[in-house]
Amino acid sequence: MTQNTVRCLILACGNTLRSDDGVGPWLADWAEQKFGWDPAVRVLNCQQWTPELAEEVARSRSVLFIDCSVESRAGTVQLTTAHPAPPRKGLATHHLGASELLALSRELYGSLPKNALQLTISAGSIEQGEVFSDPVIDALPKACRLVEETVLFFLNEPHPQEST
Repeated sequence: MTQNTVRCLILACGNTLRSDDGVGPWLADWAEQKFGWDPAVRVLNCQQWTPELAEEVARSRSVLFIDCSVESRAGTVQLTTAHPAPPRKGLATHHLGASELLALSRELYGSLPKNALQLTISAGSIEQGEVFSDPVIDALPKACRLVEETVLFFLNEPHPQEST
């Protein structure tokens, strides 16, 4: 695959019935309302990332992965560079992380996005429920600002053929 067809792919995951785990889908909905009019932006919201999404990743110039995390203090928002996972034998076929999707994109389609970032919001609760914890509610303005800044950066980055 030689030509990227989407300038900015937002790929969010999470379960809206598990409290803070639903922050990824919430941010995807927010991004769809903010940028859905722009054909250069594609927003996909999944309960989990599966191998089928590798083609979407391969066809995208830039990808913003959005998910909750349990690695840090509740409400912590982090934007980090996502790198492909190192090659390994076997592949989990149900839930993949950003690095596994990037590796699969490279392996199956010979393509990686120019930019790949991951936004995580640390969960305070992933128990059954449809309400966010207070730390996640407090983190939403920062998360929305980072999504907006990232998408605008991706959209304003010149195409290779535009630079001379």
